[in-house]
Amino acid sequence: MKIRDLDLSQSPLNAEHEALGLPPVEDYVSHPDNHPVLRAAMWAAVLILFSLIGFLAWRLFFGDNGGHSGLEIIESALSSPTFWSAVAVGFLAQVVDGALGMAYGITATTFLLSAGASPAAASASVHIAEVFTTGLSGISHVKLGNVNKSLFLRLLLPGIIGAVLGAVLITQFDGDVMKPFISAYLLLMGLYILRKAYLHVAQRKAPKHVAKLALFGGFVDAAGGGGWGPVVTSSLIGSGGDPRTTIGSVNFAEFFLTLSSAASFILLAGELDTWLMVAGLVFGGMFAAPFAAYLCKRIPARTLMTIVGCLITLISAFNIYKALA
Repeated sequence: MKIRDLDLSQSPLNAEHEALGLPPVEDYVSHPDNHPVLRAAMWAAVLILFSLIGFLAWRLFFGDNGGHSGLEIIESALSSPTFWSAVAVGFLAQVVDGALGMAYGITATTFLLSAGASPAAASASVHIAEVFTTGLSGISHVKLGNVNKSLFLRLLLPGIIGAVLGAVLITQFDGDVMKPFISAYLLLMGLYILRKAYLHVAQRKAPKHVAKLALFGGFVDAAGGGGWGPVVTSSLIGSGGDPRTTIGSVNFAEFFLTLSSAASFILLAGELDTWLMVAGLVFGGMFAAPFAAYLCKRIPARTLMTIVGCLITLISAFNIYKALA
């Protein structure tokens, strides 16, 4: 039997948890330590991001770009309204996603679909953009002490497996069939989170079946162009998880599963013609990521639960309406 190292002091975090009927936080939540596992994962993310940025820079300035120089491509992008629209969408989507643990994929995919991209191309483009935004966001969450090492590790491998399976599905079939059922589940979870935020309910044990939830969340995310945060974050917070460390852990794990699904999309879907919008999403999202992680650190737990509950309920209700209309 695992013995939890709880912080029993009268800290502001514990006062919030007591008001919500949650157990005291573990000691590393109120006094974040530099865990070797999280440090290794964080530096792996840093190395991957720098490697990808270096590769893209080399491809831009020394690769075959159809007779155009890298500077000409950059100048063309900066003068394109499409690029700046994508920057705005990427910034706003990442602020919400990094602070609340959800909605980047849904927001960005909706933007790409409205711009004429196919479902498979939209999902692939969003996941390629998310490699950069979730990487920087996850690193920020680790540095601010928002990541639960145990939860992160329990989410990691099943989430990656689910993401690869979802990428295979969306490139072969239409993933839209699943969306009404997922939306109905999320609507119930959103209402439950709102109830838990304002009604004193019995304390719940640490969430079980995290691996199954991560597998399902990763699959839904890749197949539907978004859904990892809404499915996993809402379920874990609804089952009694600490809002801050749940959001941080889910966000950091998302980088690795997004990397896996993006690689799968590149192998299965081939070249994409949405690179300009992808660049805009990345540019806007990377500026927003540290700011969003800081908001997650500072916003009170009840407020986080209220915002998450309202957001997931409204999005799910709208998706159900669209499916039935």
